[in-house]
Order: sequence, then C-alpha cells, then structure tokens
Amino acid sequence: MSTKKKPKYESIADEIRHRIHEQAYELETPLPDEIQLAEEFGVSRMTMKRALEILVMEGLIYRKRGKGTFILPASFQKERINIISKETRGLTQVIGDRSLRSEVLDFEVKFPTQEVADHLMIELTEPVYEIRRVRYVDEEPYVIELTYMVANLITGLSRKILEKSVYSYIQEELGYTITSSHKMIRADKPDEYDQRYLKNDLTDPIIEVEQVVYLSNGKPFEYSFARHRYDKFVFSSVNIVR
Repeated sequence: MSTKKKPKYESIADEIRHRIHEQAYELETPLPDEIQLAEEFGVSRMTMKRALEILVMEGLIYRKRGKGTFILPASFQKERINIISKETRGLTQVIGDRSLRSEVLDFEVKFPTQEVADHLMIELTEPVYEIRRVRYVDEEPYVIELTYMVANLITGLSRKILEKSVYSYIQEELGYTITSSHKMIRADKPDEYDQRYLKNDLTDPIIEVEQVVYLSNGKPFEYSFARHRYDKFVFSSVNIVR
C-alpha cells in the first residue's frame, strides 16, 4: 500500500483553488503576489510559482504584465464544471468542495473486444473490467461513464471503490502515477441511458468524451466514454505560447 504524499505546491494550489471557488478573492483585484503568498504558506518563492502555474494551466487565473495575477471571471460560474483539455484529474478532484456520489450500474470482468484491446494495448485474452457508472454532483446526475480498465494492472477494484474515487485508489493505494490522456470530444444525441439516468430530453445534446488514460510507465490503463449533460460542463483549452 502506498502512502505517497502530495507535493507541497499541489496542496497550495488546492487551497488557492478552494479560495477562488469560495470567492475569497475579489474578481477585479489582483491576487497577493508570489512573495506575499510564499510568506503566508511558509514556502519558497519557487514552490509558490509552481503552485500558481498549476492554476494558470487550469484556466483559473491569468497574469497581466506589470499588473499582477487575476482570476478569470469564468472561475465563479459554480453551476458548471470546467474541464481543462490537458488535465487528467478525475471528477472527484475537479468539483472542489461539492458533493459527489457514484451509482454503479454494471461491474464485471470480461475479455475485451478488438477495439478495447487495441486502445489498451493488450491481447484479447487479457481480462478487463467493464464499468458503467452515473456520477451525481450535489445529487444531480451530471455524467454517465462506460469504462474499461486492465484487470491485471488495476488490481483489487471493487464496487465499494467504484462508489468513491477510482483515481484516488489507483494513485494512493496502488501507488501509480497518472500522467496523461488522449481525448476526443464530440456532440451526440442522447441514448436510452442518457434519457433514463441523466434525465435528458430527446432534443438535449450530449457531450461525449472518449479517452485513453496512461500511467507514468507509458501503459494505458483506461479506455472510456463519458457522456456529459450539456448544461453542466464547460470544456476549456489552454494554449501557452513561449
């Protein structure tokens, strides 16, 4: 069992993210500078710089040359969850302090189809978990997920874990590091699951995210389809020119 501790700069980023969501900082006023924040948190300026860079990459804050660091107005739109195109965090980490509940609809071990095996880079004889979950945020249905995971890699998965955070289990209990993902985002019409569990009307579009997620050793461990309610998510892309 791994007891890997989160880096200090990530913990600081979590705290500042929480403050932004709770509107602890004024929207039109620059944040305290790196030196002030470093003194407050008792860390070096370099550590604070890394913490703020995380929030810049997430699209929560931005820098104005000579004027300071400011909060993006979209950060205060609490009714929608903002997903950054480059991030590989799970929904548990993205929603902040809001409550999250997962309802497991299907959970079984089976042999993969050719398509699933190709995406996970495994043989047809290697078993996978097939998981279907509905994720509720503040008791509202937000997303329904169909996920395939390599059973011999993500060992010990259970319904109890699926009702909480799979990514936390993978990183904290199995000791793996999740480093990257390849995503394809598309619009789709609602299917019977969307209508039944997400309460979508036939005319409501669905945002589907198909993705393959990788560990630090380069191995893909997840191939999934997450179907999001169109009115509950915003997908952002961050491009930095250096």
